[in-house]
Amino acid sequence: MSTVRLGINPLTWTNDDMPSLGGDTPLDVCLSEGKQAGFSGFELGNKFPRTPEVLGPILDKHGLSLVSGWYSGGLLTRSAEEEIEALKPHLHLLKSLGATAMVFCEVTHCIHGQRETPLSHSPRMSEEEWKTLIPRLNQVADYCLDQGVQIAYHHHLGTVIETPEEIERLMAETKSSVGLLLDSGHLVGAGGDPVAVQQRYAERIIHVHCKDIRKEVLVDVRNRDLSFLDGVLNGMFTVPGDGHIDYAPLFKGLRESGYGGWMVVEAEQDPEVARPLSYARLGYRNLSSLAEQAGFDITN
Repeated sequence: MSTVRLGINPLTWTNDDMPSLGGDTPLDVCLSEGKQAGFSGFELGNKFPRTPEVLGPILDKHGLSLVSGWYSGGLLTRSAEEEIEALKPHLHLLKSLGATAMVFCEVTHCIHGQRETPLSHSPRMSEEEWKTLIPRLNQVADYCLDQGVQIAYHHHLGTVIETPEEIERLMAETKSSVGLLLDSGHLVGAGGDPVAVQQRYAERIIHVHCKDIRKEVLVDVRNRDLSFLDGVLNGMFTVPGDGHIDYAPLFKGLRESGYGGWMVVEAEQDPEVARPLSYARLGYRNLSSLAEQAGFDITN
């Protein structure tokens, strides 16, 4: 039986892209409520200490593991060697606290943090930029893998790798050291099919974000040409099982392919509207039920 662990991202409580959302919520509240909801691990957020000596005891106090952590790549503007030097502290933190995947996203030209910029203005790479990114990403991924942490590339709305076609090219041209983070919400938001992507890249998927979509809000965001952050504020995302994505075939495919990593609830909403503890509990309840129905064994 395939075994998975269930984690959560602190975006439920406090938002990195829009720090005013949950800005006054202490880290201790995020961790204690996440544990109370049932999760066994957390991804990093902007309120987390960034040295293992400080963060390790905090997580231990709450009985939580470090799942992974976002890294903002700049490979279109700096060399692989420069990127490796820049990410070493992050890599050290992840490795020291037992995380085996690094959430990596190329953020050059990204617009997801700009509330005035509509999602229709997402950046697209030129042929020259593709030829710049791929070898540099391969080199960085090889380095990280040698250190025991694999890059999980995060396709993300508002960035240079967003659409199914961009994911396809990224996977076709990168080495196997570049793992794929499958994010159901970002994929559906970009017009993709999570089940199709899971089937096609089963061997490359090393990390899973479970973000559901409220379809009527997504349609409104596209129709009114709104920004990513407007979508978040309007409730475009929610926890798995609370939107329109059908997780049963997706999880069945993951289980059949032998996936054995983390499943992470990452569903940013306005915490003033969507009470974090309530949604964390709902997310855990739905995610654990869906995973068990697919045949996964859940462990801490």
